[in-house]
Amino acid sequence: MISREEIKGFLTDYKKIAIATICSHSALQIFFGARQEGFKTLGICKPDARKVYDSFQLAKPDEYLMVEDYSQVLDEKFQEKLREKNAIIVPHGSFVEYVGPKNIEEKFLVPMFGNRRVLEWEGDRHKEKRWLQHANLEIPREFAPDEMDRLCIVKFHGAKGGKNFFLASSKEEFEKKTRDGDKNSAFIQEYVVGLRYYPHYFYSPVLNRVEFLGIDRRDESNIDSLNRLGLTREEIERLGSYVVTGNIPLVVRESLLPQLIEMGQKTVKSSLELFPPGMIGPFCLETICRDDLKFVTFEISARIVAGTNLYPMGSPYSCYLFGEPMSAGRRVSREIQLAKEKNELEKVIY
Repeated sequence: MISREEIKGFLTDYKKIAIATICSHSALQIFFGARQEGFKTLGICKPDARKVYDSFQLAKPDEYLMVEDYSQVLDEKFQEKLREKNAIIVPHGSFVEYVGPKNIEEKFLVPMFGNRRVLEWEGDRHKEKRWLQHANLEIPREFAPDEMDRLCIVKFHGAKGGKNFFLASSKEEFEKKTRDGDKNSAFIQEYVVGLRYYPHYFYSPVLNRVEFLGIDRRDESNIDSLNRLGLTREEIERLGSYVVTGNIPLVVRESLLPQLIEMGQKTVKSSLELFPPGMIGPFCLETICRDDLKFVTFEISARIVAGTNLYPMGSPYSCYLFGEPMSAGRRVSREIQLAKEKNELEKVIY
């Protein structure tokens, strides 16, 4: 694991901070938010993606660093270039997926916003389960293949947007649908009936507070539309996919807010105890709201999530915190700015 002291050493040489990330996932709002806070922006970009960012004048990076493959960010010369440009990386789902959690933890010697230790707790579903249990959040029951006695959802490690998830209700069905190489990495959870809600949070070490920034729902490829056709589960399973294709804005009934806010606070408190300095910056709890109005948390995304792209000018909740447009992307840059002004960058950069 790269040490905090190594990163702090690079950070002391920085003159004028630039906000950088891979041109994917939530980069538009990250660049737009950084510009709102007065930072220069750097986009790590593949040739075929540049036209997307050139199409949005206020959200394109000030400078492109072109690559043929995103794994090139691990090259020593490329990392040196990022440091020379005073870059602070804002990690998002695509960054973690393309570069790899282990590589970020052990090989990526560039200052990053947040706590890179969180990646092992997010990416390993067994550690993730321990984190959520330690936070005293209600989570779905977990099964071994030979224990399955009800409908379950089978998942795999990593941030892949729902790819390869499937339903099964018995060991035989699990064996039939799982490739041999994936069986040891499968994570089997009870399928909880309810509505999927994805609340967005931000923990500020500088202000010492957990902020509730917004909430969304997700469109998952074709599974939602297939459910409306009255097909059998076997037909839905044969035709369906859980890959996330988009997000839908959501406002919950106000009586649910105390529960959601407390869940975010407990998640942060637990992280501070399990892997100090804990969860820093944006994160999302992936939940099911049951018909008894209780939330079951089935995953955590310990970074900015694509659902926050709904709110580049702020959400129905962030306006009550800031009184000005505040996206999750801008909130990251605001935290960096606050930390810089207080000479506390080491609190939020690792």
